[in-house]
Amino acid sequence: MAATRGMTAKTVKTVKDMVLSMAVIGIGAWGLYLFIPDGDSGDERPREISYRAELVTAERAAPYALMAPRGLDDAWRATSVYYRGQSDHGAVWHLGFVDPEVEYAAVEQSDGDPRKFVAKVTHQAADTGETVTVDGEEWARYEGPKYDALVLTAPDVTTVVTGTAPFARLTELADALEPQRSDAPKPSSGGDG
Repeated sequence: MAATRGMTAKTVKTVKDMVLSMAVIGIGAWGLYLFIPDGDSGDERPREISYRAELVTAERAAPYALMAPRGLDDAWRATSVYYRGQSDHGAVWHLGFVDPEVEYAAVEQSDGDPRKFVAKVTHQAADTGETVTVDGEEWARYEGPKYDALVLTAPDVTTVVTGTAPFARLTELADALEPQRSDAPKPSSGGDG
């Protein structure tokens, strides 16, 4: 009976220690919740990133010349970047920005099926049949319920400038694009995509 009483006292002490530990953890979590900013500071500006390291790394692996802007106004901010060597759309390069009015614009490239790729990255925008001349090249103009886009299709790569930004800003971004591979020419139009 003494052994049972000893086990019970030991169990009670263990339970008491666990409850105290949980209370300390709970108070700590509550303190963090109260004192760490939650992102609702009133600043609606997305976090800016540097994409140069990813660009250099992806350029070495990509089967086509990656496009990135040079000479954009400092009010443009890069917000996302990735390269996927293998995907449902082939080798894919993505570089996202917000323009000076905090509208989204992205450079998307793929060596996969142009129609499927354009439909995916533009969220089903449709070719208007119109073109826009950018740096001497004819880009197809797409309009959609979510994103608009400019599309340049070449034999080895499709380049899309898309987003919620107005066409003037999409054109500005497209005009700033330069190939990042010194041995590769800038893509030329090979169709309307």
